[in-house]
Amino acid sequence: MLNLLHRRLLSCLFIIGGLSVAGLQPVARAQTTGRKPVVIGYVTDKGWTKEQIEANKLTHINYAFAVPAADGKLAPLNARDSVNLAALTSLRAINKDLKILISIGGWGGCNYFSDAALTAASRKKFTDDAVALLKKHKLDGLDIDWEYPAQIGAGNIYRPEDKQTFTLFLKALRDGLDQQGKLDKRTQAAHYLLTAATGGDTAFVSHTELGKAQTYLDYVNIMTYDLYHGNDKVTGHHSPLGQSKKGDQSRNSSISAVEGHIRAGVPASKIVLGIPFYGRGWTDVATVDNGLYQPATGKHLFISHDELVDKYINKNGFTRYWDDDAKAPYLWNPTTQTFISYADEDSFAPKIAYVKQKGLAGVMFWEYVYDLRQKKLLDALVRDLK
Repeated sequence: MLNLLHRRLLSCLFIIGGLSVAGLQPVARAQTTGRKPVVIGYVTDKGWTKEQIEANKLTHINYAFAVPAADGKLAPLNARDSVNLAALTSLRAINKDLKILISIGGWGGCNYFSDAALTAASRKKFTDDAVALLKKHKLDGLDIDWEYPAQIGAGNIYRPEDKQTFTLFLKALRDGLDQQGKLDKRTQAAHYLLTAATGGDTAFVSHTELGKAQTYLDYVNIMTYDLYHGNDKVTGHHSPLGQSKKGDQSRNSSISAVEGHIRAGVPASKIVLGIPFYGRGWTDVATVDNGLYQPATGKHLFISHDELVDKYINKNGFTRYWDDDAKAPYLWNPTTQTFISYADEDSFAPKIAYVKQKGLAGVMFWEYVYDLRQKKLLDALVRDLK
């Protein structure tokens, strides 16, 4: 009860008077659109059953991942993917408005995006195959998760011209979906969706033409998580709302990521704020300031929210702390010198208040199975959005 009251009070404090969480400065109040906020859940290929997916709490499910192939098309889905997509589309019987999209790419799955986007012919070839996949599995749209145009990633091909061809690639997909939509009588509000997952750092904005690219997208899902990650040798909040007064001030927060997208030309009404259902940890951390923004020489940890609740949050030598500038919790174990950054229900209230204040489209989260047993995080998101 106290936690729920705390979240509601936080929400009120951040909305009343149009105050921003970044320094409590006046913010222009967004116009009310009256539309329902989106709640987009990413679901991967394993770890869940249809009965565990709470369809009435979601507006969209993005199934991850289909992968571009070396031949310029999509790599064939396996049998499990086909079964999973059938299970997800069957959830429309529970929520008739639920939209099911196939997410294409992902970290480690972006090797051939640059090739597919390079020419008009390659873009058409990829588009035709992606639309055929959508039709085959009775989907509502495509979600492009190219990590990242014109930047090195997990062994991906990349070129300087990705900055321009990313835009042309999205245009080709939009045109292909619209053409198919006319044939299927899916136009206007019922049109096939095209969305994209975008990077939460400044590099994604500088390596793309977001102002042009967004015209072809229904939603821009900013991955406002992993802002500190496994390649960092210093600890930090991986999904803060605002900027902490400590640490590297050049690193993005969720707010600065959103503001960067808006400055680049993305309407606030298309932006979806990303929220993690997992934590990131570091070992062998310097024992200063409870491990926050300290050098770490050990291994990196990736921990689901379910496991955090079971084994870490105020358990086994870990103590929960709260950074009021970042609006983010973290854990510190001085004995094992282990630091963990994560998100919880208390951190959702100011984030949802910010979503409402800025007139953003809603929230998305990665990923469903990380809170499958506790079922705390999705409930908190839906409750705070209402």
